[in-house]
Amino acid sequence: METMLKFLYIFPLLLVSAYATLLPDPYDDPVIEIPPLEVKKLGHNENIADIDREELEINRNAVKTPFPGKWELVSLNSGVSAMHAILLPKVNQVLMYDATVWKISKIPLPQEKMPCRVIDPKTNEVDCWAHSVLFDIETAKLKPLKIQTDTWCSSGGLTVDGHLVGTGGYQGGANTVRYLWTCDTCDWIEYPTALAEPRWYSTQVTLPDGGFIVVGGRGAFSYEYIPPQGQSNKQSIYLPLLRETHDQLAGHFGMENFYRIENNLYPFVNLVTDGNLFIFSNNRSILFDPKANRVIREYPVLSGGSRNYPASGMSVLLPIKLHAGHQKIIHSDILVCGGAAWDAFYYAEDKKQFWPALQDCGRIRITEPNPVWKKEMMPTRRVMGDMTILPTGDVLLVNGAQNGTSAWNDAEEPALVPALYKTKEKRHHRFQELAPTTIPRMYHSVSVLLPDGKVLIAGSNTHDGYKFDHKYPTELRVEKFSPPYLDPALAHLRSEIVLDKSDCMVGYGQRISIQVKTTEVIKQGDIRITMYAPAFTTHGTSMNQRLVILGLIEVINDVAPGQHKIVAEAPPSGVITPPGYYLLYVVYKGVPSPGMWFQIK
Repeated sequence: METMLKFLYIFPLLLVSAYATLLPDPYDDPVIEIPPLEVKKLGHNENIADIDREELEINRNAVKTPFPGKWELVSLNSGVSAMHAILLPKVNQVLMYDATVWKISKIPLPQEKMPCRVIDPKTNEVDCWAHSVLFDIETAKLKPLKIQTDTWCSSGGLTVDGHLVGTGGYQGGANTVRYLWTCDTCDWIEYPTALAEPRWYSTQVTLPDGGFIVVGGRGAFSYEYIPPQGQSNKQSIYLPLLRETHDQLAGHFGMENFYRIENNLYPFVNLVTDGNLFIFSNNRSILFDPKANRVIREYPVLSGGSRNYPASGMSVLLPIKLHAGHQKIIHSDILVCGGAAWDAFYYAEDKKQFWPALQDCGRIRITEPNPVWKKEMMPTRRVMGDMTILPTGDVLLVNGAQNGTSAWNDAEEPALVPALYKTKEKRHHRFQELAPTTIPRMYHSVSVLLPDGKVLIAGSNTHDGYKFDHKYPTELRVEKFSPPYLDPALAHLRSEIVLDKSDCMVGYGQRISIQVKTTEVIKQGDIRITMYAPAFTTHGTSMNQRLVILGLIEVINDVAPGQHKIVAEAPPSGVITPPGYYLLYVVYKGVPSPGMWFQIK
């Protein structure tokens, strides 16, 4: 019935347009089918009230500040349009890249990267521009990298040793797996035939053993596991949810052709605390077992509109709270905010009518026996925004627009005012608006949490190429935003981790010893130790982003003059924190220390 109503509503509007995307069914390749859905009841956490009381006590002890945050411009030229970004461990550089299809950027390849990339051997056309850079977070210095295959709208994640593995992209890059090691002389290594299906607008997620799964993409209603380096997949595995959530307008074009809206690209995929994957596409979501390749359960529909590209809402797995000792149930909570009406892309793309973006958020505890979405409203509408989890466990919402959808020139009214989502406040009291920026960050913007607790903001390109004379030009300026906890009046609460007295690598379930310098006398009820997994950010999707709050064992004051020792327990397994590098922060009364790189495996 819903499909018929949509058809009757939109049929009179569907006249052939020069902009219409008229396509045959793009998915007729043979794939493996997954077993039918099998619903499994999940347990109930008897200790939820105790956990909430402990968190609320820590939250009450956090110092409140009226400081709305601060913006600073740190670079005028990012070299490339920052369509994709991730903070690389150990080297403290942000990797940024866009696409080779445009054959231009604002940073040429240096002599040591020659010869130029050959575009067409028949005509000898070459591309001598860099499309990938390393951005030094301290000096803003750029290091150009050379990439051969097209990374436009691709995905990525970090290995156990902190190296980047990227997947997919456009045309010749769509089946590619790429590797970038973190060393001074390293550059991209690419395998153009590694994936079984083209992965354009797909999502890549790290699994408990450190491997990767890639889900979805344009015309790819399937998933596959990234093969060992140098090997290639022969086939993918069909995932019905992706086809079922693919929006399209049939109109008078007949059943064989349609106007493609999609709303299922860059699905939100998270490894959750029972070892399964939460997969959200359009407005539906499932719990998926990656070991058995089967759907365990389907969750209620999130009403209000569509949430994935091109409707482009935002989502995070909210902070995971651990306790020292055995913990029967570790809960997983998902937050989804913003997006657009299911057919807003048609009006934006074909009619240049920019409908209001969604203003609501849905939050769900997916590990409950009967989970439901609980709604609340953001301060403003937002589409194409970014969500960054802060060291405190709160979430920063930034970038995007208030009207329209993703895609070229399909949005208006920039969302200049960031919002802070306070995860432990009561519903309807969680949002706080912060200091506005003056730079519109629309389509193709990114946000990256830095070790010092600031958030790097870059990108925005609403054009098919580099164009600087438009209303929303290709944006190369880079900013940093200081959240409220960096209020100068709170500087005395900001501790410093003593690196040579602290554990920087442990195994699962082991004790972690952290030594900090501070003039304060520390009480256990005032302290959190958090571990943050750097996100691969693109198109409002922050892949593999997670923050874990560790269980504390003891606090020992004055182990040295002005220094204190904090002992915590490492996460129990790769289900909670996949092996790899994390930024570890000591948060005292709501003020985080600078982060320390920390490896668990």
